[in-house]
Amino acid sequence: MFELLATDATTRARRGRLTTAHGTVETPVFMPVGTQGSVKTLHPDELRLLDAEIILGNTYHLWLRPGEETIRELGGLHRFSAWDRPLLTDSGGFQVWSLAKTRRISEEGVHFQNHLDGSPALLTPEKSMEIQASLGSDIAMVFDECPPFPCERNYAEKSTSLTTRWAERCLKWHQENAIHHLPVLPPTAQGDRPPQPLDSEIAPTRQLCFGIVQGSAYADLRESSARDLRALDFDGYAIGGVSVGEPEEEMFRAVDHSEPFLPSRKPRYAMGLGTPPQMLEMIARGVDMFDCVHPTRSARHGLAFTPDGPIHIKNACFERDPAPLTGDCHPHLADFSRAYLRHLFKAGEMLALRLLSFHNLDFYLRLMRGAREAIKAGTFGEFQSSFCERYNHQTK
Repeated sequence: MFELLATDATTRARRGRLTTAHGTVETPVFMPVGTQGSVKTLHPDELRLLDAEIILGNTYHLWLRPGEETIRELGGLHRFSAWDRPLLTDSGGFQVWSLAKTRRISEEGVHFQNHLDGSPALLTPEKSMEIQASLGSDIAMVFDECPPFPCERNYAEKSTSLTTRWAERCLKWHQENAIHHLPVLPPTAQGDRPPQPLDSEIAPTRQLCFGIVQGSAYADLRESSARDLRALDFDGYAIGGVSVGEPEEEMFRAVDHSEPFLPSRKPRYAMGLGTPPQMLEMIARGVDMFDCVHPTRSARHGLAFTPDGPIHIKNACFERDPAPLTGDCHPHLADFSRAYLRHLFKAGEMLALRLLSFHNLDFYLRLMRGAREAIKAGTFGEFQSSFCERYNHQTK
């Protein structure tokens, strides 16, 4: 399921390969976020053009709309979104954190108000796993509580214990029931069209399940959470409760307090990260997988990532700039100047969002490919130092 291919000589960076029902994933890897079953503004063919190996779907949002049973009946999230490569679904735990004003947490699960129509809803560990099985994702995450930052010790203790008990319930449901809820591909509609590419795909017969380490900013709670989850023998492990408003140094400490207690032969996933330098720092600390909305959300606001740091393409200095976004721009963008991209944003053209989203994801995915090559060569420390020195120079 996960093969450790190489380790770096001077850091804890790892090069690996994760095998799923819909293909292999080379790690370290960045996963573009497709909250509603779509990576915003991009066609699946463009994601394949970028060689995105795996994307992420959101359990909470797809449960509320269009509903997991609708997606299951239509062949699962792969068929529904025309994506034939691996998919990871989160558990809804982050939404529990973000909906703090309208929720009530109990041993049973989380009671909250549906953000679409205000109706009452209950999400339990078992329901989260059922939804993810119905979606047919290759990797399902356990349902957890993500504590806020800062967090009192007493609350963190109770929250971490609750997350462990929920993880046990998730794993039990997954082992006993997941196979019975996985989607089955429907016959091709009407029969008068040539078969779609996904007709050759089969729904996964083995959905992987990842545990999530919590513990807030408390080292001993992080350790105990990691040890408890390790004993449950999940297929992989996420380090949760990061990027929830804490200072960057606390984010790194959370990894340092968790990673040493996780099995070396299982993938590690830092949820909701991050900036390019943050991801490289996490890789140096032994993390394999990342996701965040930063590249696509930034693109929609006109922020483009470059090796020399981010630039705001709407700035006046680019009005007559004939250069492409970067010297080694993806061929898909090489013919477009910074001046043209600025014009598109100023004119309110949708193409601006599409092109910049494509570029930013290309930047992130290339960074991961570069990291993999550096780890293989045993030079990741040099790669990280060189990249960050150039990238951060602009802001000094």
